Amino acid sequence: MALSQKPKPGEPLWWMDRLWKQLAERRRYVDKMRLYYSGQHPLPMIQDKAKPGFQKLLRQARSNYVGLVVDATAERLQVDGFRLGKNQVGDKELWRIWQANSMDADSDLQLTEAVKVGRSFALVAPNPKDRSTPLITAEDATQAIVAYEAGSRRTRQAGLKTFIDDWTGDIWATLFTGGWIFKYWAPTPQAGLTADPKWERREVHGEDWPARNELDAVPLVEIPNRPDLLGEAHSEIEDVLDDQDRINKTLIDRIMAQEFAAFRQRWMTGYEVPTDDSGQPIEPFQSAVDRLWVIEDENVKVGEFQATDLRPYLDSIESDVQHMAARTRTPAQYLLGKLSNVNGETLKATESGLVAKVRQRQRPLGEGVEEVARLALQAAGDSRDLSALEVIWHNPEFRTEGELVDALVKMSTLGVPREALWERWGASQTEIAQWRELADQQASRILGGDPASLFGPKPDTTVTDPAESDGDAD
Repeated sequence: MALSQKPKPGEPLWWMDRLWKQLAERRRYVDKMRLYYSGQHPLPMIQDKAKPGFQKLLRQARSNYVGLVVDATAERLQVDGFRLGKNQVGDKELWRIWQANSMDADSDLQLTEAVKVGRSFALVAPNPKDRSTPLITAEDATQAIVAYEAGSRRTRQAGLKTFIDDWTGDIWATLFTGGWIFKYWAPTPQAGLTADPKWERREVHGEDWPARNELDAVPLVEIPNRPDLLGEAHSEIEDVLDDQDRINKTLIDRIMAQEFAAFRQRWMTGYEVPTDDSGQPIEPFQSAVDRLWVIEDENVKVGEFQATDLRPYLDSIESDVQHMAARTRTPAQYLLGKLSNVNGETLKATESGLVAKVRQRQRPLGEGVEEVARLALQAAGDSRDLSALEVIWHNPEFRTEGELVDALVKMSTLGVPREALWERWGASQTEIAQWRELADQQASRILGGDPASLFGPKPDTTVTDPAESDGDAD
C-alpha cells in the first residue's frame, strides 16, 4: 500500500523526500560537468538560419581541454595503502579488505569522479558470507547523497542510495540512518527524475523492515573534492567552462574561415564569359601547372583576393588555453602539446603548481577515504584504535630515476628510515613488506654467523669428479 501520510521531520519518508529533491538538484550540476569532461560541450552559437547547413562543422568545433585538466590531476591521485597508529608500513589487514573489494582499482575511478564532478561516494556493509571481509562499493554522485547534522560537515545523519532497476524501470532506494536501514521503491515519474516519486516499502525476503544497521553509523561516505566551509564540493573544471566555450567559439570561426576564405579567390573585369549553343557559360580557364591562361583583350584585368590569415585564430585559442592552464595549475605543455629545449629543472618547475594542488586535494579526499577504511575495519570487528588511521598516497611528483635515487641517498644520510625511503621510491605497501621481511631474514643470517649473506646467495661450490666431467663431455 502506498505510504501517503505526510511525514514529520526526522521520519524516514521525510528524509526520503528531502534527500531525493537535493539529489535531483545536484544531478544537473553533475551531468553538466560530466558532459564537458567527455567532450559533449554545447555547440557554439551561430545564426539560426546557418545552423542546418553547418551542423557537421559545429560538431568539429569542439576541442576537449577540460578533460585534460581533470586527467592531469586525477592520474596523480593514487591510494597506495593505509597506515595505522605509529606503524611505519601499511596495515596488511586493511589492505587485504581493500583489495578483496577491488578498491585498489575502483578507488582510481572514485577519485577521478570526485575530481570531475565534485564528489563521489563509498558504501560499507557487513559481509554475511565472511565477517572478516566487509563489502565496500564505490557509488556515483547521481545515485547517492549524504545529509549531515546541523552545524557539522562531518557527522552524517542520513544517507540515500538510489538506482533505476534495469528490468522494471522502477526506482529502488535505500535510506541509511544511524540505527536503521529502510528500503523503498517507486515507479519512475512520467516527468522524470526531477519529480516526486510515490515511495512504497520494498520488503526483501528474510530481512526485517526496517533492517537493523549493525554499524550504528551511516555507512554511506562522501568523498569531496574542493570542499568549502558550507559543505559544498566543486568540480576541478567548474570555473574554466567559459574558457572552454570561448575556445570552441574561436574554433568554429577558424573552421568557417578555412572553409570559405582560406584560399585565394581570383577576380576578373572586362571579360565576357563565352557561352555554348544553349546559352550556358563555358569555363574559359583550367588551372594546372602545365597550362597558360591567355587573354587577348588588353582591357581585361585579372587579380586575386588574399586568403584569410588563420594565425589570429590560433593565437586566440592558445591564449585561452594558457589562461585555463594558469587557473587550474595544469602545466601548459599538457594542454598545448609543445615541449622543446626544456631541461629537468625547468620541467619540474612547470609542474610544481600541479603537484602542490594535488597534495592539497589529497587532504579532503583522504578524510573521506579514511572514514571508509574505518567503517570497514569496524564492520570486520577490529578492536584497535582507529583514530590515527591515515591514507598512504602515491607520490604525485614525477622525477627521473637518477634524480630520485640521488635524493633518497641524501635522505638516508639524515637518518630517514628505510621503509620511508622505499615508500618515496614508489614501492607498494606489499613490496615494502616483502623487502622488510627479506632484510630481516638477511640480518638473522648475519647474526647466525653467516656474514657472506651480505653479498647475496652463496654460489654453488659442489666439486664434480673430473673424470665424470670428461665422460659427460664425451
